[in-house]
Amino acid sequence: MNRLFQFAFSKLKGVTVFALVGRSGTGKSYHSKLVAAKYHIDLVIDDGLLIKGNRILAGHSAKQDSDFLAAVRTAVFDDEEHRNEVMSALLKEHYRKILIIGTSEKMVNKIAKRLELPQPERIIHIEDIASQDEIETAMRIRYTEGKHVIPVPSIEVTRSAPQIVYDSMKVFMGRKGPMKKQTYEKTIVRPEFSRPDKEELSEAVLTQMVKHAIGEYDPVMKVKKVRGTKNQDSSYSVAVMLQLPVRHYMSTTISDLQEYITECIEKYGGVMIHSVSVEIEEWG
Repeated sequence: MNRLFQFAFSKLKGVTVFALVGRSGTGKSYHSKLVAAKYHIDLVIDDGLLIKGNRILAGHSAKQDSDFLAAVRTAVFDDEEHRNEVMSALLKEHYRKILIIGTSEKMVNKIAKRLELPQPERIIHIEDIASQDEIETAMRIRYTEGKHVIPVPSIEVTRSAPQIVYDSMKVFMGRKGPMKKQTYEKTIVRPEFSRPDKEELSEAVLTQMVKHAIGEYDPVMKVKKVRGTKNQDSSYSVAVMLQLPVRHYMSTTISDLQEYITECIEKYGGVMIHSVSVEIEEWG
């Protein structure tokens, strides 16, 4: 066991990992401060950033990336330099609890593994902490106005990515009794990949998104064809034809696969998915 690994192991001993999970646009980043305060969580991992309180300690936001694949790689720490930067910052911090934000349990587990953190012990779903009205409002803002939230003051985001800053907002967290209310500032950003006036997604872009999702989900599967139809409410209905070797066993259900494709396209394509149909063609 080398010295770096020994040091990392000693730092992680006793660390509890929390996860906040929900579909893209449901208000996870907006509610992350409340979750961190409730459970006395020291650090937050959100869309490629390592956040402590109101400061960005390391990383860069996937919201800075202008194309789909770059945003995906950033959010799950696929780039070695980016990953090492955040891991190095983690080793310098004294912390007991960390919150990872993601669109699915699969995603947060992947992030934990890539950052060499323990797997999440407690998974909180956005539906546990936000009302249905709050979630629907957040999704409407996301998909009609293209606005996202980064849970730090705007000055922090402006230092590294002033071009994506749209506005800022203050959130008041109430307390009972004589204690003063706590105020948190969050930054509203409008990323390049989710601007509301963008052109309709082409079949080529949709195919690229689906191929990436399938490659992450099960690399044995091959994407044969992808067809997308834009609905009147600006959502998309996506039909996917996959090829699968006859002897290959799918360890999950079709509905799990449909959900994963939906999450991937919504988060990094900046569009709402109405439905995903999957047809599997066997070969070999």
